[in-house]
Amino acid sequence: MLTEPLPNTLDVRKAAARGVSISGALKPVDLPRFMALLANDTGEIMAGLAFSRDEENRAVVAVEFEAKISVICQRCLQAMPLSMTGDNSLGVVLTDEQAKHLPRHLDALIVPEESCNLWELVEDELILALPPFSYHDTEDCKQILSEYTGPGPEEGEGDQKPNPFDVLAQLKTDK
Repeated sequence: MLTEPLPNTLDVRKAAARGVSISGALKPVDLPRFMALLANDTGEIMAGLAFSRDEENRAVVAVEFEAKISVICQRCLQAMPLSMTGDNSLGVVLTDEQAKHLPRHLDALIVPEESCNLWELVEDELILALPPFSYHDTEDCKQILSEYTGPGPEEGEGDQKPNPFDVLAQLKTDK
């Protein structure tokens, strides 16, 4: 499937006035802060942004994304695939003070200039959606970890180890 890359910058206020919708693809390499959280630079990210005006004539951006990336499993420290999807609604404001007055259902997108870096916007959304810890399924990790631990104890071997509390038991019976 051939997809166009997502434009890097756009005047979000003009796009909202016109009701523009854009979508495109990004690579993890295009997003350096997000790339630092991944296992490698393989993967694909699809993002869609819909610009509009709400009932109070505020510029609003609806962001949707789908990412297929590779992260580090925190149990076995091996790369594992991860699929993420997400969406968010952002209210475009000029200052932090204006951001305080946004309704609860809108997150603030502070854009003090005319143009906004869309790649950074998508990168922020991806970072926020990334789970803090990623794990393989338990069966997959056990298989991977068994390569490093070597053979397990044979049957009957565990019975031969002396119990360190046997000494206490003998003291108790001597009295």
